Amino acid sequence: MKNKKIIVGVSGGIAAYKAAELVRLLVKAEVDTRVAMTLNATKFVTPLTFEALSGNKVIWDMFGRQGGAIDHITWSQEADLIIIAPATANFIAKMAHGIGDDFLSTMIIATTAKTLVCPSMNSRMLLNPAVKDNLELLKERGIMVMEPGEGQLACQTEGPGRLPEPEEIVEQALVLLSKQDFSGLNVLVTAGATVEPIDSVRYITNRSTGKMGYALARAARRRDASVTIVSGPTTLTPPYGVKFCGIKTAEEMREAVFENRADCDVIIKAAAVSDYRPRRSFQHKIKKGEDDISLELIKTPDILAQLGKAKKKAPCILVGFAAETENLLENAREKLKEKNLDMIVANDVSRDDAGFGTDTNAVKIIYADGRVEDSPLMKKDEVADLVLDRVKELLIR
Repeated sequence: MKNKKIIVGVSGGIAAYKAAELVRLLVKAEVDTRVAMTLNATKFVTPLTFEALSGNKVIWDMFGRQGGAIDHITWSQEADLIIIAPATANFIAKMAHGIGDDFLSTMIIATTAKTLVCPSMNSRMLLNPAVKDNLELLKERGIMVMEPGEGQLACQTEGPGRLPEPEEIVEQALVLLSKQDFSGLNVLVTAGATVEPIDSVRYITNRSTGKMGYALARAARRRDASVTIVSGPTTLTPPYGVKFCGIKTAEEMREAVFENRADCDVIIKAAAVSDYRPRRSFQHKIKKGEDDISLELIKTPDILAQLGKAKKKAPCILVGFAAETENLLENAREKLKEKNLDMIVANDVSRDDAGFGTDTNAVKIIYADGRVEDSPLMKKDEVADLVLDRVKELLIR
């Protein structure tokens, strides 16, 4: 998102207060963010709030001191994306019928940038035939319209009309600004750790947090893939716009993976699957007793190996991950060959800056032909895009 310019257009609805969080998230994503407001929007949130959050001037008056004579032209042409959030029924009508009677509406008429409209209004207003027709007209012109959320509205009624959550708007913005080189592709990602129960309160697991797998799912979605994520328990929010399959045990992961494997073009196994599980799981908590107890373990299914065998009948690009603490390249190469992978992403999880739970990673990508590519320490979102770049190269060979 670096070097991208986004304008957030705020129109006069109660959900304008959520636009402040939207601006904060965009700035956090290192976007050059500007805000344009309607005069009515300033009644809900002051321009000073958005200036403090964005670090840029805010324009709300076509002929006011805060803007130049042709800012509606320069802003409209410099932007990579314009987000209208909230988009009221009134402003949607202006967009649909080319009415430019203030700075924001005039800027929209002049722009050639991509535009994302986020409706927010009372349910009955949203379902009014005129509003529905105006939204359809915008869609026909190639403008992206997000579906409003459902729930309790400011008017104390329940139904559709809530502004999409700021995190969801940011994700949709990233889709519009990303290269769409995975369009038409089906991608399956596994993430997180599996848990194998000992009794009703205890289990065997590992330190995986799912951050790398979730980053891969987000990146693939942003590049316009149809994405399914099969995830063990995590504290992470499922990525916006992906099919989510939550599981606990290795066997549940195996079942979910093969239930969703059909028609997959790419499978990326980033999950840290437990290699062993207790032979017996007790229904009730094991009470404290003897000084020593023995726990008999048996192997869990090798999902990656089974996927490697399945490639013979249903070809796809199969990517594995190798989390190692020693002999990184040797162990990763062996796994690549044994599991019939197209490539494997190896990382040393004993590092404080690249192991489980970190936001950064440094990996070695090893290919079936023996090539090895080293990455510097990067954010996991950046590693995800690097992995997808290399997957794309394999797809077009």
